[in-house]
Amino acid sequence: MASPKADITASVLKWARNSAGLNNEEAARRLRVKQEKLSAWENGEDQPTIKQLRRIGSLYKRPVSVFYLAEEPVGFQVMRDLRRLPGTGLREFSPALVYEMRLAQQRRELAIELYEDIEERPPQFSIQAGLEENPESLGARVRNALELTYGEQVRWGEPRIAFNSLRDRIERLGVLVFQMTRVESDEASGFALAEHILPAIAINRKDVWSRRAFSLLHEFVHLMLRVSGASDLDVNAARPPEDARVEIFCNHVAAAALLPQEHFLAEAIVQNAGTATQEWPDEQIEELARLYGVSREAVVRRLLTFGRATDAFYRRKRGQYAAEHKARREAERTKAADKEFRRNPARDVVLDNGKPFVRLVLNNYHQDRITLSEVSGYLGVRVKHLPRIEMTVGSA
Repeated sequence: MASPKADITASVLKWARNSAGLNNEEAARRLRVKQEKLSAWENGEDQPTIKQLRRIGSLYKRPVSVFYLAEEPVGFQVMRDLRRLPGTGLREFSPALVYEMRLAQQRRELAIELYEDIEERPPQFSIQAGLEENPESLGARVRNALELTYGEQVRWGEPRIAFNSLRDRIERLGVLVFQMTRVESDEASGFALAEHILPAIAINRKDVWSRRAFSLLHEFVHLMLRVSGASDLDVNAARPPEDARVEIFCNHVAAAALLPQEHFLAEAIVQNAGTATQEWPDEQIEELARLYGVSREAVVRRLLTFGRATDAFYRRKRGQYAAEHKARREAERTKAADKEFRRNPARDVVLDNGKPFVRLVLNNYHQDRITLSEVSGYLGVRVKHLPRIEMTVGSA
């Protein structure tokens, strides 16, 4: 007996493929159908079977019900691409990055609904900035907004603590901070949804902690500028002029916030070297990076900014760090392939969603606004893990 056809809307089917970042050829290959067949479905000349529709929903990351809508839903739109130009690296959003963007926007919209359900107003993000401002002064303003002092920063001791502390401070200002797990680190370091109400930042969890901390501040500046977009941190990448201006500015402000001029130039290592332009030993760069909880490249870039290192030295060290990062990623992939990866669902839910979002979901459940099944669905985790999740978000 032939499987029944699904009476779906052809234009919605095509919209779902495009919003998933897939072209006709790639989608047909992964659905194991001919391109002509997929085109016929999207043109309304034929319809997939129910079984095929389920496969489509799984590939496009959409519930089956969405394909029965009368027209394409209005909502998620692919955001501004602030990364490097074609020919110098990636410039087309992968399906994985498109999915992470859509997921972040859906989480934000859900959070607003959950605030309304418990009759609370979602946080407003009132801090603003302009590209005409002095990046060093704005970096100081960022530190003030985050209530970050030099004494606290140097006590962090390691980049992981630096990232988590910065994340907590940014979340207190009414920002949702997510971590994405599906995107390769060389495609995007993060992206920002620059909204006045409950803006959101997503950081690539595949990056090392020091890079994540810098990305977090970079995307925070995006929110202040009210510029949504996907970023990488390559300050020398070729971009359209208007994009280059935004990215260079965000990188400069993030560096000024993490490595403030008055403290950085007063460090004994920097003072003892004098004001002459010079090359710096690896151990001194590493010591400064550990002190501020940042990457070695961020330190060398600041030395360049203040005329304490040459451009040639910066480029050489940057190439060295990139090669080391690539080798480390390859070693990690090999290690992961050789042994079974043990997941910690409760920890991962909090790391990826952020404590404010998780608390909001749990708070709605405890006020009988949503069911346990909905909690499980919103957080993407089985019910049995919820007690440990509550313990995690309940701790500082």
